[in-house]
Amino acid sequence: AHIYAQVIDDIRGTTLAAASSLDKSIRTTIKSTGGIEAAKAVGKLIADRAKAVKVTAVVFDRGGRMYHGRIKALADASREGGLRF
Repeated sequence: AHIYAQVIDDIRGTTLAAASSLDKSIRTTIKSTGGIEAAKAVGKLIADRAKAVKVTAVVFDRGGRMYHGRIKALADASREGGLRF
């Protein structure tokens, strides 16, 4: 299973930044696209891409999933990358 993250402007209904474990820059640096390592890489990448479009604060919507494992790893890496939520 892959992991995906998006930064969306809910008012305009547009995606401002996106990252996933399918991204070429991630796939070449991780063993598996579905584990904690991939989630951390996606979290860091989404933070970098959000900052590139001048977004520093977001609301973290985990889509009803429990906050542990890959979801927590993605969130922690995003925060370490500079996103606030």
